[in-house]
Amino acid sequence: MTLSATELALYAGALFILFLTPGPVWLALTARALSGGFHSAWPLALGVVIGDALWPLLAILGVTWIVGQMEEFLTILRYVGAGMFVTMGVLLIRNADKTIAGDSRLTRPGMWAGFIAGLVVILGNPKAILFYMGVLPGFFDLTQVTWVDIAAIMATSMLVPFIGNLIFAAFVDRIRRFLASGEAIRRTNLIAGGLMILVGVLIAVL
Repeated sequence: MTLSATELALYAGALFILFLTPGPVWLALTARALSGGFHSAWPLALGVVIGDALWPLLAILGVTWIVGQMEEFLTILRYVGAGMFVTMGVLLIRNADKTIAGDSRLTRPGMWAGFIAGLVVILGNPKAILFYMGVLPGFFDLTQVTWVDIAAIMATSMLVPFIGNLIFAAFVDRIRRFLASGEAIRRTNLIAGGLMILVGVLIAVL
């Protein structure tokens, strides 16, 4: 491996700062953690990991032509994802008075649904590859990297946001546990529904 521990540490620090910047992933995590708790949110964080591995890999390989070839597909994926989040948000708002245990299909849609939601959020933003294409050359000499180096960069790109997202989801879940009254649940579902709709809008317009 040609990369030094210092280079990877600096890159990890930059990723952490990026993680602290609110965006669609934060909104989606908040919405799912509020509506279904940590069990509903962590699969979304797992789905996001796929994009966190894919975009830096594409940036390193410099295959911008792939983005051009996949542009139409990614556009369709973005709008499908937007529709999915808007629909979930509307359903939460329409069922805002139901208790958290009252409709497990709504508030705890399952690991697969959460994973797909995370995948849609991260892959619905192909501009991420442009970010990595601009940032990675500032940390590493991409003309000299080996496959071991690429694996280390991808692992760092996956682990830093994933751990941060899990901690964030657990924090939101802990806050949610204090909201036990019917009115608090109603407000929580309204907020979660509104956030999901906002995620859908952001995916569609960004």
